Amino acid sequence: MRAALAAAHRAEWGVVFGTLVRLTGDWELAEDCAQDAFARALPAWERDGVPRSPGAWLVTAARRRAVDVLRRRTTERDKIAEAAALEEAYEPAPPGDERLRLIFTCCHPALPLEARVALTLRAVGGLTTREIARAFLVGEDTVSQRVLRAKRKIAAAGIPYRVPPPGARAERLGGVLAVLYLIFTEGYAPSDGSTTRDGLAEEAIRLARLVTAETSDEPEARGLLALLLLQHSRRAARLDADGGLVTLEHQDRSLWDRGLIAEGAALAHQALPADGPYALQAAIAAQHALAPDAAATDWAAITALYDRLLALRTNPVVALNRAVALGMRDGPQAQLDAVDALGTPKELAGHHALAAVRADALRRLGRTREAATAYEEARAAAPNRAIAEEYARRLTEPAPAEGNTAR
Repeated sequence: MRAALAAAHRAEWGVVFGTLVRLTGDWELAEDCAQDAFARALPAWERDGVPRSPGAWLVTAARRRAVDVLRRRTTERDKIAEAAALEEAYEPAPPGDERLRLIFTCCHPALPLEARVALTLRAVGGLTTREIARAFLVGEDTVSQRVLRAKRKIAAAGIPYRVPPPGARAERLGGVLAVLYLIFTEGYAPSDGSTTRDGLAEEAIRLARLVTAETSDEPEARGLLALLLLQHSRRAARLDADGGLVTLEHQDRSLWDRGLIAEGAALAHQALPADGPYALQAAIAAQHALAPDAAATDWAAITALYDRLLALRTNPVVALNRAVALGMRDGPQAQLDAVDALGTPKELAGHHALAAVRADALRRLGRTREAATAYEEARAAAPNRAIAEEYARRLTEPAPAEGNTAR
């Protein structure tokens, strides 16, 4: 029974919580009543069995609890009237509509980015404060304050609980996707330098699926989901037995999740004609995922995709990745020239990847002493020991003719 309730919590929390927010406009009351509904569910379901529609049962229980709470506020006449209206005029919204309202509200641009992330995971994903704190390695008080400030900002600024109107929806969707991508990235390549946090990455994928299902006319939503699936498909091969990172050309491709690759590649193909940034990144990831081995990677196609991505906007990180692809297509001198042409943009100042890409090109050119100096620079800037050890390892192995150093 606990397993059934846990599954219902994962699938229905956003609907239950979002419904109460829509009906009451009170985020604190909505959360309290949603939590109460799940607490009441366990003994009720143990006694009567799991209902045919767990989500509907939970929404009804939460709504009834809200009515009771509002009626007890006897000194507030408007709350008594609100309770009566809530009890008599309730009409359920489709679950997808509820989740979409909630996601767009949590990701409103008026909220600080860190607050959007915390509130999205709390309100839509149903993660506890402790779970969010552990995922981002911050204190529980920090997460609590971020969520609390976000709720207060929503109330004070009168941020509407709704999906943006058609004219503004596409523009606002970019902010939603950026939050989901940030959540995934923190799971896939944590900013504190630790290896991976699969649970956080999987939660980002789940939320991306919800958004994609409810915005089927938006190719960038499909592009983001494709990118996350393709990146996550390699999770079983990215670490060695000691927890060290294994670069793409050395990964055991038999460990890659072919189901995620097939789904991600299909979504990437659908999204690519729109030429959005997530769609183009997904197409690049698909090229890597579909190659039977590193030597078979179509570097010409990948370089062309990076050119299209850079045409959308100047981005030094993308330019650095393009330099790697160019080096695989045209040789290490082309890679070195492209890296040197970048200079030291502020976005990459002090970042280990800039020195590492230059070091790889020098190593392949046989300029071992210069490569060693560049690898030492990359090692010194590495965010963790695993990456530092990877740079030390590259110095001891023969220079590759083809491959990729992606994580």
